[in-house]
Amino acid sequence: MADSTAPTMAIIEDTHQPGRRDDDAALRGPNPFVLYVPALLFLTAFFLVPLGYVLYMSVTEPALGLGNFADLLGSEHFRAVLLHTFSTSAFVTLCALVFAYPLAYVAATGTPRIARVLLTILALSFWTSFLVKTYAWMVILGVSGPLSAMLEWFGWRPAPHMLFTSFSSTLAMTHALAPFMAMALYAVMKRIDMRLVRAAESLGAKPWRAFCEVYLPLSAPGVVNGCTLVFITTLGFYVMPALLGSPHEQMVSGVVGDQIEQVLDFGMASAMSIVLLILTLAVFAVYHRFVGLDRLWK
Repeated sequence: MADSTAPTMAIIEDTHQPGRRDDDAALRGPNPFVLYVPALLFLTAFFLVPLGYVLYMSVTEPALGLGNFADLLGSEHFRAVLLHTFSTSAFVTLCALVFAYPLAYVAATGTPRIARVLLTILALSFWTSFLVKTYAWMVILGVSGPLSAMLEWFGWRPAPHMLFTSFSSTLAMTHALAPFMAMALYAVMKRIDMRLVRAAESLGAKPWRAFCEVYLPLSAPGVVNGCTLVFITTLGFYVMPALLGSPHEQMVSGVVGDQIEQVLDFGMASAMSIVLLILTLAVFAVYHRFVGLDRLWK
């Protein structure tokens, strides 16, 4: 018995030595909080500080108080702008879903070669800035652009005026955000087991019914994630609505730009920005209540 317990006691004594604890601490590495410091500094300098300054201007310009927010709540024009912003965002989200769902479905269920080609095309779209896409649509939809020329060639004379309308800005935003929707859908669709669909078909379900009752519900998390991402992004779009849209049907971002550039009312512009931020956070809160923010990145 003495011989059998001696090695065990030696191991216990060795683990309680101070040198061994130091070695274990060295193996564990530095405090994980140190890894958060660069991200916290970045967010503080480029997000929290500017946001705090905007909030400060909203209650101090031109006078201290909540007068800017009171004027916004009583403004029928601002309520109409908010309604137009949310309705446009919802319509762009729906259009992006209609265009992106078939693309993501083919990429997820097709051959590896087809998936590589489609994903490469989607990746290339991310390498083109929104400003370049905006000017490209200005050329395409212009009076002398290729789309007008094609319509006139088919006998539509004169061609309809498409530039600087809600149609042009909605089309451009859908084109810009459809890849985001497609990637969110593809991330979920790729994990769906197609044997479930084939099992439904083997039990007598038609392909369309098997798709609607099996595949579509399984892809619902991707639909929710993509719609949330596109909808919230569209709420703050500025370049495309400002350069392509109608000046009579502005979104909140365009009105904020006018308040800064033309009226020089920084207090009112800041208050509009804070209201839009609060409404965006409300959308996030609804998403988190029913889905969970952690599902947005899965």
